[in-house]
Parts: sequence; structure tokens; C-alpha cells
Amino acid sequence: MNFAKPYNDLRELIAALEANDKLVRVRREINKDTELHPLVRWQFRGLQEDQRKAFLFENVTDSKSRKYASPVLVGGLAASAAIYCLGLKCQPDEVADRWLYAMDHTLEPEIVSSGAVMEEIHTGKDLLSHGGFYEFPIPISTPGFDNGPYITAGHWISKDPDTGKRNVGNYRGLIKGAGWSGLMSGTLQDLSRHWEKCRQRGIPLEVAVAVGTVPAVSFTATQKVPPTMDELALAGGLVGEPIKLVKCRTVDLEVPATAEIVFEGIIPTNYLEEEGPFGESMGYVDPRTLSTVFELTGIMHRKNPIWVSIISQVTPSESSKIKAMGMATLIHRFLKQKGFPSVLEVSLMEPLVNLRPYVVLRMKKRDDQDPWGAMDALLEYGDRVGKLVIAVDEDINPHDPVAVTWAITHRSQPHKDIKVVGDRPFGATPLGMVAKHPSSRYDNSESSLLIDATRKADFPPLSLPKREYMERAREIWEELGLPKLEPQEPWHGYLLGLWPEAMDEEARMAAAGDYDKVGEKLRATRVPVGEGETLGSMRAKWGRTHAGRSE
Repeated sequence: MNFAKPYNDLRELIAALEANDKLVRVRREINKDTELHPLVRWQFRGLQEDQRKAFLFENVTDSKSRKYASPVLVGGLAASAAIYCLGLKCQPDEVADRWLYAMDHTLEPEIVSSGAVMEEIHTGKDLLSHGGFYEFPIPISTPGFDNGPYITAGHWISKDPDTGKRNVGNYRGLIKGAGWSGLMSGTLQDLSRHWEKCRQRGIPLEVAVAVGTVPAVSFTATQKVPPTMDELALAGGLVGEPIKLVKCRTVDLEVPATAEIVFEGIIPTNYLEEEGPFGESMGYVDPRTLSTVFELTGIMHRKNPIWVSIISQVTPSESSKIKAMGMATLIHRFLKQKGFPSVLEVSLMEPLVNLRPYVVLRMKKRDDQDPWGAMDALLEYGDRVGKLVIAVDEDINPHDPVAVTWAITHRSQPHKDIKVVGDRPFGATPLGMVAKHPSSRYDNSESSLLIDATRKADFPPLSLPKREYMERAREIWEELGLPKLEPQEPWHGYLLGLWPEAMDEEARMAAAGDYDKVGEKLRATRVPVGEGETLGSMRAKWGRTHAGRSE
């Protein structure tokens, strides 16, 4: 695997974004509580993906007219696939290989004695002397619904109290005061497991929150990988160089040495508090959750640090893109390890829905049971993947919802090719939020729908001109100077097993202009209409003697 020299810090990434015309600098005054996220949100509701950029806000205020020294970066990690690839210094077709390589070639982080994140340190009596959390311009993500500023690009680092294994996850944190915040980590997340182990021991869980790291750390923190894998070691494998870490001042943890900001603290295990609402990436606001609390014990940050925020909520979003770029590859790897090399590709149907619920498997199936085995295995991946799982053939584009729907309607029979799997966790949908509400007609359970939309017979060809005719027509199109084409699959006809040589010959004759010869051939097929026969009965009789050659 060949690697370009990775970024040393977030600021090198920002320089690269600007050099590649992927950065908008906003120098006018922007209110972080009411204007900042809505401004960036517009590019996800009003522009094509290739037009999206990162935004760096350099003159940030809040609703009380406070001015902040720190700028805010939004969209700098994954506003588009191009920006994500810039973060990895690779081409789009290299992303999957990078992830596969990293999973098998993790690099242990390197502990160093000092780093840029240690330029300013606030602990002890000086902990809140600069305002604690309030020192930083933390935006409100969904003005009008969120109940405060949220940490959205905070990479929460904890260790398993039994094994000492490090974990890094990206979770939201509601700012509740200068020295404490909420923390929403799902019940099945590794940090939640660490918290439960500490609760059983009667001790708090030590954590550190890194903001503004090198992009590889952000990319791994937002992915679901086995709990035994250190995301910081995975980040090293992703860029081919160990991530440098420094020791925290107040907790027994290590954090990226060039991060913009690091919050240190504890999560008490003897109480919980309500947290939320927050505009979630499932496309609905999560009204309220009983959750843990983070108590601040130390802050380290660079001089003039840059705050990083991820835009989430309704897809497409930066949140959906940063997960989509790696998660499909990791699921594909998982299925191959489970014994399904027949799965050619995994699509999470981004940006149609929030990734995990809608999964399409493109397969070259070995037999008719293969799709069911692969779909059942997918449900074992975890992280609430797969509410709707669809298996399609190798000729179907799994990223195109129209193509997938076409496969379902024309290649499946609902009474035979649909299965419902019960007792599933509530996934990234609002149903888990509303199931117990008095207004709800849902029950308090969840299920997955599996659809085998693969062919179970030979089919006639796809009804588009053959490839050679479409390619010649495209040459003429370009000669005429017509608008640039963006071919959508399928763009030419192809064989699917049911196509007699006689029909192929007739098509060749037609293309050569020999229509009269085709007519002569068909006249030889004339049959008389018998007494009492109808068009329907004649066609039925013909069909019984010409199996597979229907209209």
C-alpha cells in the first residue's frame, strides 16, 4: 500500500482544502446559536454533492453578542466524498482498499512527551478561569429544536477497566454548564460497556474528548469496528503512520498530540440526567433521553484553537457521508469473513436514509439459498444495521433506489421472497423514541424485512440497445456538442439467459436492414385459427409449445 505523507494536524487539512478550492472562509459576523449551522445546511438542501465545500467561520458570536477568538470549521471532514478523500490523500476508488488494509495492518500509536495540544493547559483552580466549555464557540446544531450547544465532532476516549484496551467513539455532548456536559452513547456502544463495568466497581469512568484531530482519527472514531480494536491504531493503519499521542494531565488516558482541544474528565456512575432534544441523523429530533454526565477536570488546547462541528440531521449530511465512506466496506469485509464471497458489494443507500436501516447486497449468488444466508449474516454485524435488507443480482446498481425497486418488482414474489425477522433492536429510526408515547400505535418491538430480489430463472435481455449501438450513439452525441452525459446504469441492453440464437439472428438481420428476410421467416410460422378459437386461447396454446418465448 502506497501512502502520501499524512497530515500533521487539522490546520494542514484546512490549507489543503483551500488549495483545492474546497473551503469557504466566512469573515462576516455569524451567530453560532442561530445562523452558523443553518448556513452550511443550505448546501445539503440546495447543491449537488460536487459543489459542497467546507466552511471556516472566522468571526463568531452568540445570541448574547459574545465574540469568540476561535474560528469554527464545519464540513471540513466529509461535506462530500471529494473532501473525505482529500482528508485521506487518496482517490475515491482507493478508499475501500485503504479501509481493508487498515483493518489488517493497524499501527500502535506513538506516545510522545509533548505536543501542540499542550500549548495551553487549564486544571485545578484554573480549570474554569477561561470559561471552561464556554471558552469555545460550540454551535447549536438545529436552532429552533435543540436545547443548547452540542459537541458533535468530539472523539470520546475511554479504556476498558478490565483489559485496559482503548476505545474512541464519536458521540454528542450537550453543554450544560462551564464544567459539565451531557453525553449520549447508545446502550451497545463500547463506552457504555466501559461505564457499566466501572459502575459495578463503584468508580467513575475516566474519559477524554478530542476535538480537531487529524482526519484519520475522525474517520475511525465514527466507524463501528470490533471492541478489541483500538481506533487510534486503526487510524494509524489508515494513513500508514502511527498517530502521536500525549498523556492527559488529570486522567490516565492518552490523546492525539496535535488535536486543537482536549477535554479531560470523569463520567460518574452513580447518577444519570435527562439529555436532549437533539436533531438526529435519522431525520427526526430525539426529544429526551436519560443519559450520563461528563464532569470536566482539565482542558488542553492549542493557541487560538479551531472548533470543529459536524453537520448531521436529515440526510444527506456530513454525518451520513463520513460513515458511508467506510461502513459499507467494513460490512462487506465482515460478510466475506462469514463465508459469503458471493457478495460483490454492499450499499447503505446513502443519502436516501440514514445509512444503517436500508442495506442492499449486490451478489453473484451460488444458489438460491445464498442470498438468505448473506442477509441473515448481515443482521449479526451489530450497530443496529439492517431494518430493510435487499439482495440483488450483479447487474443491479445497489446505490440506485430506482434500480433496486425495479429488481424487487420484477424479480421477486412477495409470498416466497420476503422474510420478517423479529426481536430486533430499534435502529436509527424514530420508532424507538415514540413506541411508548401515549399517541403511538406502534408496539414496543422491532423487526427486519429481508427481500430476495435476485433472479430465480433465466430472463430475456434488458430492453435497451446493445452496448455497441449505445457506444456509437454516444460518439455522435459528443460530435454534436450536446450536453455532457452522466450515464446511469443500466445504459445498454445485455443478456440474462433467455435469448434463443434465432432471435439474436433476427436482430442482426434487422440492424443490417434485412427486414424483408425477417418477414419471410415469420410468415413461415403462420397457423390457422380453428373454429371456436379466440386470440387468448390461441396464445395459450402457442405458449405451451414455445416455453420461454413469450411476448
